[in-house]
Amino acid sequence: MNECCLKIAVPNKGRLSEDVMDLLQRAGLTISKNERTLYATTHDGNYTVIFVRAQDIPGFVSDGVTDLGITGQDIIAEVDLPVEDIMELNFGHCRMVIATKEESPANKAEDLSDGIKIATSFPNIARKYFEKLGKKVHITEVSGATEVTPQLGLADVIVDITSSGSTLRNNKLKIIGEILQSKAVIIGRPGIKEEQQTKINAFIRAVKSALDAEEKKYLMANLPKASLAKIKEFMPGFTSPTVTMLLDNDNDVAIHAVIEKKKVYENIEQLKQLGATGILIMTVDQMVP
Repeated sequence: MNECCLKIAVPNKGRLSEDVMDLLQRAGLTISKNERTLYATTHDGNYTVIFVRAQDIPGFVSDGVTDLGITGQDIIAEVDLPVEDIMELNFGHCRMVIATKEESPANKAEDLSDGIKIATSFPNIARKYFEKLGKKVHITEVSGATEVTPQLGLADVIVDITSSGSTLRNNKLKIIGEILQSKAVIIGRPGIKEEQQTKINAFIRAVKSALDAEEKKYLMANLPKASLAKIKEFMPGFTSPTVTMLLDNDNDVAIHAVIEKKKVYENIEQLKQLGATGILIMTVDQMVP
């Protein structure tokens, strides 16, 4: 492993791992990974990506094993180690909730009785939460399949993460409280050396450019010159659309613009009304203002 590389810990499996790898690819970090890969260096030699359990990433960062890590805010809250949030990402959204059997008379966490049994993969968060409520509870830490523990008689209540709640409903559980909301985040350790900070800044810039591009599309079209004055009213691009001449055509010009993805069809309709032809819509991989 090249010690001069910026080292980044990322989840080694699961949906979060897939989302992180997709983001790194779009940010220009080209790496090869298979199921047995423990770490990989990008093709340009500037970054080493280390694949570990999402739960272990805050420890890798706080101990200085890696410079950065990408994991969930729920995991960071659970381990409570000295790491710094550097950048929130737009995936990995979930909620940490309290759930109990559908037939339970409790409809909120405050309704729960002292002495209940709680199963969770987040014992520290659960303990702090119920202490604030003044509840005396018995917490059992489990590493997976938390939602089945009430039906097996191992717990009365669970504290677990959920995205849609469908798994809880499928196991005949109802949500009676929410502890926190979570998403993926890039974390770093305090006291980064100046030379590493420069690399970190470059990495964050690349990631941000990929995230910004997600909500954009690149549009090209031929347009009558007479309609140019109206274009900027609804299609500004970065500052204004780029306009280029067409060969052997004095009446039309070609326009290029970055537009909001959610406004693509609206913009196309507006362009057609202005006489636009040859409209092309393309994806944007990265966008650096």
